[in-house]
Amino acid sequence: MTQPLILASSSPYRRALLRQLQLPFQYADPRTDEKAKPGEDADARALRLAGKKAHTLAPAYPQALIIGADQVAECCGHILHKPGSRARAIAQLNICAGKRATFHTALTVLDSTSGRQSTGLETYTVYFRPLSKAQIERYVELEKPYDCAGAFKVEGLGIALFEKLEGTDINTLVGLPLIRLTDLLREHGIDPLAPPLKAPGAAS
Repeated sequence: MTQPLILASSSPYRRALLRQLQLPFQYADPRTDEKAKPGEDADARALRLAGKKAHTLAPAYPQALIIGADQVAECCGHILHKPGSRARAIAQLNICAGKRATFHTALTVLDSTSGRQSTGLETYTVYFRPLSKAQIERYVELEKPYDCAGAFKVEGLGIALFEKLEGTDINTLVGLPLIRLTDLLREHGIDPLAPPLKAPGAAS
């Protein structure tokens, strides 16, 4: 890699996912306003905000590849935000119990030197089991998923909330679909599986 790779996110979950690709990277919080625009659907909002996050960091990292990501989750017309508290997590899971929720996760990879960018969008659908009040409260007590859209951690006990999952990449639920991200990085000349470059003058 000749350009530094920057993740435009403060999310520890996205950082943990990006580490799976075994590429060196830095991260920074883009601190963007994530409010929806009037009439904006979930896909458009996710794509707009992923791009906005990457472009926000471009002045600070003028010779980098910047990854922006955004996720919008919805169930029965309700946007599923990070609940932030026990009461809101329980309320959100009560809405979702026995229903289907869809997660829309967008990616932008921006070359801040040239301004060239690549974008992608993944959707992933989860089908919640019918859940009793006691089951929901027990789950929230055990995992405290207050900082997770949808109020669950699919990589943990949250998997027990579902009857079925549908989509290409389960990492879409966590906010960084790695299969699509690998495709976008390759468009910019970065392949996680490429052999390391030899130092000049090194013996072959």
